[in-house]
Amino acid sequence: METIINYFSNIPSEIRTIILLIGIVLFWILEGALPLFSYQYKKLRHAGINLLLTTIQLLIGLLFAGILLKISEWTVANNYGILNIIALPLWLKVIAGLLILDFVGAYVAHWLGHKVKFIWKFHVVHHTDTNVDVTTGLRHHPGETVVRLSFTLLGAAIAGAPIGIIMLYQTLSVFFAHLTHANVNTENKLDDWLSYLFVTPNMHKVHHHYKQPYTDSNYGNIFSLWDRLFGTFAKIDKADLIYGVDTHMQPEENDNLANLFKIPFQPYRPPSGKEKK
Repeated sequence: METIINYFSNIPSEIRTIILLIGIVLFWILEGALPLFSYQYKKLRHAGINLLLTTIQLLIGLLFAGILLKISEWTVANNYGILNIIALPLWLKVIAGLLILDFVGAYVAHWLGHKVKFIWKFHVVHHTDTNVDVTTGLRHHPGETVVRLSFTLLGAAIAGAPIGIIMLYQTLSVFFAHLTHANVNTENKLDDWLSYLFVTPNMHKVHHHYKQPYTDSNYGNIFSLWDRLFGTFAKIDKADLIYGVDTHMQPEENDNLANLFKIPFQPYRPPSGKEKK
C-alpha cells in the first residue's frame, strides 16, 4: 500500500493523461464488441465534441493542481483534517481518504448540481448527451468543472489527505467515469451485486434517463453507499432507458458545441416541469 501511495504522490500529469486516453480507447473498443445500445450516430463527431470539453476540463484542472497540492501539504504539515486527527493504519487511512473525497468532492457536489438552479444550468450540459458512451464521462461545461474542482479542494481540506491519496482518488475517478458511461452491456446480476458498494454501469445510466425522478438519482461517483444511505438510489430496466434531459432533446441544442457553451446563460428550463430551488 505504501508503494502505491508513494507512486501516486509523484505521478506526472502526462502519465495521468495517458491513463485517461488508454481508458477511452479500451472502452471504445469494448463498446464495439459488447454494445448496450446500437446507436445510429456519427461517433467520431460525437467524440470530438465531448473530447474538446474534456481538453478544456484538463486545462482547468492544471490550474487547480497547484492549489490542491498546497492544501494537501498544509493540512499534513499542520495536522489538520480528519486523517491527521485520528490515528489510522495506512490501509484504513487510504480507504477513509477515498470515502471522504468521494462524498464531499463528488456526491455532495453532484447533488447540489441538481438542487441549485445556478449550478444545474452548467451541469445540464453533461445530461444533454442523448448517446451516452465512454466520451460522455468527461463531458462537462467549464463552469461546472470549476465548481467540481472547488469541492475537490474542500474535500481535500476536510480529509487532510496527503497528495498520494488525492491523486489515487482522481485516477480512480477517471476510471469510473469511463466505466459507468461506456456503452457496454454488463451482466445484470453481477452489476446488481457490485452496486451495493460501487457505482456500476447500470446504476449510473439510470441517472442519465431523460425524465424525473431518475435524473435526480444515483449521484455517486465511485462508492454507491451514499445514494443508499441518503435515499437517492433508483433503479430502472436498462432496456427502458432513454438518454438526455427532456428540456434539451433536439440535436441543434444537444449536439451543437457552440450551444453547449451557451446553455448556462440561456433561460432556465426545469426538467419535467419540476421547479428547482
